[in-house]
Amino acid sequence: MLRTTKNMKDKYEKIQSCLFELIPEKWDEIYLYASVIDRAGDVQTGEMYFYYIPKAALFRKKPVNVYEVPKKFNINEDEYLKIVDVLYQHIKDLKQDFIDTEQDLWTHLTISIAHNRFKVEYFYDSISEEQYASYVRHIIWRYKYLHLGGEIKEERKILEKYYDENKDEKVEIYQTGLYLKTANNLVGFDREIEAEKTKQEEQRQKAIELEEKKEQRLRAKAKKQEEKRLKEEEKNRNQILK
Repeated sequence: MLRTTKNMKDKYEKIQSCLFELIPEKWDEIYLYASVIDRAGDVQTGEMYFYYIPKAALFRKKPVNVYEVPKKFNINEDEYLKIVDVLYQHIKDLKQDFIDTEQDLWTHLTISIAHNRFKVEYFYDSISEEQYASYVRHIIWRYKYLHLGGEIKEERKILEKYYDENKDEKVEIYQTGLYLKTANNLVGFDREIEAEKTKQEEQRQKAIELEEKKEQRLRAKAKKQEEKRLKEEEKNRNQILK
């Protein structure tokens, strides 16, 4: 049975804060996967990825992969990934809290934020076996939490094998209300987004000004050509009269 300490609750709050900071638009749901594996020689390995579902008025939108965010929103990737690293460190620190409190050690977890609830699912099964390589776990996780995949034959085989072999997998759940009670999900990067919008608007205005100047030059040139034509006609008429 899970025992939750003040240190753990502090980690949950920090994790939630990072997640909010990493999403530069309004969203409905967040789903995160992370593993922290202890290897021989005090070496830790693992991986982390998360997706969020943008806020939609009517239809459920396609989940956005966190690693697509910098390109999608013109955000400095290096600065963005620094926050991703901080987030993963909080998760590693959370596992250390389990060690300190002498609880069973989980191998991977899923964090979800939806419907004003913060939920953590802890899993204890081994994920070092070759049959559950990284890309296989990703297929299983995406299908389970995001309802993505499973259309092609290879993925269906992976999913069928997983559900046949993991009917009794150990999972413990912690959930609570949101720690950060804020309606503003546009945490972080607001200035960069606004700066990019300003830059785009300036470029648009500059393009308009250049187009107007071009049209003015063309009109001036056409006017000169017309004046020249009229003078030539006048000259020809005078010569005929003579």
